[in-house]
Amino acid sequence: MLQVYTGNGKGKTTAAFGLALRAAGAGQEVFFAQFVKGKSYSEIRAVERWLPTITVKQYGRGCFIVKTPEQEDFVAARHGLADVADILRSGSYGLVVLDEACIATHFRLFSVDELLSALRARHHRTEAVVTGRYAPPELIAAADLVTEMREIKHYYNEGHAAREGVEF
Repeated sequence: MLQVYTGNGKGKTTAAFGLALRAAGAGQEVFFAQFVKGKSYSEIRAVERWLPTITVKQYGRGCFIVKTPEQEDFVAARHGLADVADILRSGSYGLVVLDEACIATHFRLFSVDELLSALRARHHRTEAVVTGRYAPPELIAAADLVTEMREIKHYYNEGHAAREGVEF
């Protein structure tokens, strides 16, 4: 199946890591590709320490794109999509997560058509999850499950900073 976690609320990546944990617990190999991201996050350190069946690879520069992507962002994302397309086709992983791939399409680091082509060519036993704000309508139409995280209230708006172990 193809799952999409989108919306402006907190929890899309966290939900995808939860599913990765569940898949690993069921004995599946998991590939977790992070587009746009390039920093060390607590969940990655935990996975590297305790869950060798989950492979995390980042295709970002160490900062999140806020305004205009730089050439390095395009190169990293396109390289990442090529890697992940091969991984999706291989059948080596029961679950492949394309974290923040919606953001990558939003910033036009790669096209929606390129993303959908990679997803459609996946091995029949490979579950795919795509996360990020701004899920394009074509991706939503192609998905078997779509969950929207909607922000109702967030402490960021009260001036609270991101906290290790909670936001990163």
